[in-house]
Amino acid sequence: VQLQASGGGLVQVGGSLRLSCAASGRAFNYAVGWFRQAPEKERDFVAALRWPGGHTYYEDSVKGRFTISRDNGKNTVYLQMNNLKVEDTAVYYCAAMSRRVVLSATRDSRQYDYWGQGTLVTVSS
Repeated sequence: VQLQASGGGLVQVGGSLRLSCAASGRAFNYAVGWFRQAPEKERDFVAALRWPGGHTYYEDSVKGRFTISRDNGKNTVYLQMNNLKVEDTAVYYCAAMSRRVVLSATRDSRQYDYWGQGTLVTVSS
């Protein structure tokens, strides 16, 4: 299984971006997550989508601004990011699990088995 993240770029405060995570193979059977890592900081949870049920889970600072979704036909997961802030600047990574876990576990990066390369999001003031 390989994951390919894309869609990052430079945007002004208040702008929007949509990140994509395309999978080769059956990667999106249990859970997919987005994480981000700012310079000299830890990799932090952003959002997750878990099956069955399609439950979503967001880090508090992105609730109401970011939306995680899936396009089954394209085997792709998206992260729509609106009203971007300077503090959203980071390298964003998508990841997928190979087994079912409880929803709360989806925020733990150690639970993920597959990772895409990062895509850089820069929000300028």
